[in-house]
Amino acid sequence: MKTILATAISSALFLTACSEPENVKSTPATEQVTTAENANPLMEQSSLQYYAPDFSVIKDAHFSPAFSQGMSQQIAEVTRIIDNTAPANFNNTIVALEKSGQLLGRVSSVFFNLSGTDSNPARRALQQELAPKLAAHRDDIFLNKALFAKVEALHQQSENLNLTAEQARLLDVYYKRFIRAGAKLDEQQQQQIRDINSALSSLTTQFGQNLLALSKSNVVIVDNKSDLAGLTEKQIQQYANAATEAGHNGKYLIKITNTTRQPILASLENRPLREKIWRASSERALSGEHNNSEIVPKLAKLRAQKAALLGYNSFADYGLEAQMAKQPAAVFDMFATMVPQLLQNVSAEADAIQEKINASGHDFAIQPWDWFYYAEQVRKDKYNLDESVVKEYFEFNRVLEDGVFYTMNRFYGVTFKPRTDLPVYHPDVKAYELFDHDGKSLAIFYADYFAREGKRGGAWMSSFVKQSGLLEQKPVVVNVMNIQKAPAGEPTLISYSEATTIFHELGHGLHGMLSNVTYPSLSGTSVSRDFVEFPSTFEEDWAMHPEVIANYAKHYKTGEPIPANLLKNVIQSRSFNQGFDTLEYVAAALLDMQWHSLPADAPLQDIVKFEQNALTKHNVNVPYIPPRYKSAYFSHSMGGGYSAGYYAYMWSEILAADAYAFVQEEGGLKREIGDKYRKEILEVGNSRDLMESYKAFRGQEPSTNALLKRRGLTTVVN
Repeated sequence: MKTILATAISSALFLTACSEPENVKSTPATEQVTTAENANPLMEQSSLQYYAPDFSVIKDAHFSPAFSQGMSQQIAEVTRIIDNTAPANFNNTIVALEKSGQLLGRVSSVFFNLSGTDSNPARRALQQELAPKLAAHRDDIFLNKALFAKVEALHQQSENLNLTAEQARLLDVYYKRFIRAGAKLDEQQQQQIRDINSALSSLTTQFGQNLLALSKSNVVIVDNKSDLAGLTEKQIQQYANAATEAGHNGKYLIKITNTTRQPILASLENRPLREKIWRASSERALSGEHNNSEIVPKLAKLRAQKAALLGYNSFADYGLEAQMAKQPAAVFDMFATMVPQLLQNVSAEADAIQEKINASGHDFAIQPWDWFYYAEQVRKDKYNLDESVVKEYFEFNRVLEDGVFYTMNRFYGVTFKPRTDLPVYHPDVKAYELFDHDGKSLAIFYADYFAREGKRGGAWMSSFVKQSGLLEQKPVVVNVMNIQKAPAGEPTLISYSEATTIFHELGHGLHGMLSNVTYPSLSGTSVSRDFVEFPSTFEEDWAMHPEVIANYAKHYKTGEPIPANLLKNVIQSRSFNQGFDTLEYVAAALLDMQWHSLPADAPLQDIVKFEQNALTKHNVNVPYIPPRYKSAYFSHSMGGGYSAGYYAYMWSEILAADAYAFVQEEGGLKREIGDKYRKEILEVGNSRDLMESYKAFRGQEPSTNALLKRRGLTTVVN
């Protein structure tokens, strides 16, 4: 799924850098480190450009001591803020907090990025060990009453402090952070919060590690090549190679991808094998060694208890207070208005698929493992599209360089130049430097697009270094995907959907790299969950912009542009199966909201029964369209980051569709409008109210009309 990285980084780190706070003296604890620690490259800022990590010298053994020292240093820095006898002011309290934690920020950004992209047993063990320690570290800061007293005093007199708009925003962000952490609770309540946070950190870590383990062990082994009828010889060879690598010589190994749907089901003729693959996906993590069925109800219960301690009816109420949506009712209402029309669209799509099944001489009713196979047949009939032929015009390097990079240059004036001299953490990763239209260097960008063992599923963006004027830091950003890489010497051909995902993730990337604010807590993608997907989703539609598609959609052998009729069919087919796609997403979003709407006194739930009841309650329990993610492998929701927040993709898509339509009205792929979007949306991060940023660009609040057109729906969403 397209998302920014939502791992333990967010819970472990709330501050991204550290230097000596103003008007405070050093203490012996932080004046020096031992000789052994000096040999640890994480103990000092990297000497590489923009403090990019020097992966050539970082070893697993460096992480644990760097984490220990980083937490100790930050506590010492925070203690000095508290002990400072000078009256609290913005600089000696808020700015000092912003400057604290450089070592912890550095080691966390490297460790958690590598844990997601290049995991190994040592990193997984350390991650489990660190989870409760980092949760306790955060609590030691945000539950400190003496520190909160200084922040609260400043917040109460903020109007008299002569702060800039960005400073006032930062002060308000800190104040709310303390409140939402439990700073106003009594000691007994705070201890309960600490216990809950510790348990949550351990459980979410175990949840994620179970899924990572299953990404290797939860596979389908096929004995006979004939069972793979419908696949191309190239696909079959890839499955044979995977089986050989896993020690299953002469067989075929099919890995299960991140979501409930599995791409192979669109072309696999063997119905029993389709069902087997679908069940391996849909029923994963419900039993066995890597079982999340008991973890999920515990996570929901703990989150509800935490919300109750903080004075909220549910975790959804707690989570949405800090989002644009503000309250769960707004989310439920948004989806409720969509469901009736969605069901009509789904019914029409299902009828067409059932007709195709019947016409093929079969008499079975459609099941979830049938949908994609027969939907592909309907799509071919309707649009005369063969996915394998379409892919021949979407060669990976051309999509990235002549499509995505080209678009960003035309719209924002930026250029990506390879940096082969910079060390990377895996041979498949490529480093680039981002330059502005005037030649000014802006950022370092890592491209990590190919699937491999040790990488978690999905697609995301993250930062190794966040932009900050205060700390004189330029951003170092990474985009991650799980594209199946072609065998050595062959071009990697991708689907149009994968192409749009590359555009999407670089939208997140530019949100981080083009940030231009003072304070790291407000920079780049440090915005609400229901806004952060807006800049990324906005970039998706450029993939099919006439000028852009003409520049990159060329046959991988001949270089000939994609034929006009084929392109027309690809464009028109974008609205095909949108009932399924939208309902699949809505069902998952409602499932997420329902888990996090449980009250604190609700009993532990049976995971399967709860899912069925939740989907039925919202009229989205359609047997042949399961949620995009079921609870046991719903990392967005249960793994943290998007808990009670998966709705954000649809909320953000309303903004993105409206903004893209406006840009087309203003002339399309032009620097003038790109510069305005960059100035009002990408550069400002969270330094002002997010709707104000949108209105500064658009001139008004968004409507849903463009979203309906984008998704091929005909109802009005209020």
